[in-house]
Order: sequence, then structure tokens, then C-alpha cells
Amino acid sequence: MEVQVPGASNAMIVFHHPGGKTARLDRYAWEIWDGPESRSVTARVSIDKIMGTLTDEKLSTLFRRSMPVSSQWARVNRAS
Repeated sequence: MEVQVPGASNAMIVFHHPGGKTARLDRYAWEIWDGPESRSVTARVSIDKIMGTLTDEKLSTLFRRSMPVSSQWARVNRAS
């Protein structure tokens, strides 16, 4: 698990597949931050702050709500 792209009010939590051989089985979820940084569009939440708030219970909830990084379904071609 790692924290990526922290912003002022959210960060992407990436759950890496334990096989480690392919990223297409990884999953991600968004953690919403409500600290003082969330009130400033130029602020960034530090990864350490986010990691410090991720309890086992919160990680379980985020994983249950997570989405696949890639999909087995083809994208719709809207140009035609």
C-alpha cells in the first residue's frame, strides 16, 4: 500500500497486488482529508500525515471501496 498524489483535500491510496508481477491487479481509493490544508487550494498534505491517520479499520474500508487500476473491458469509442 502506498499514498500517491496528495493534494489539499485528498490523496490516492494504492493497494498493490501481493503477486507484484503486474500493476493491472492493483486497486486504488481516494482518502478525503479534512485538516487545515483542505481549506487552501495551494496547500498539500504530507504523505506522513496521511499515513499517520490510516488505521487498520480505515484501510479496510478504503479497500472495500477501492476500484481496479485497470479494467478488463474495452473502452467505448465515442468517435464513431
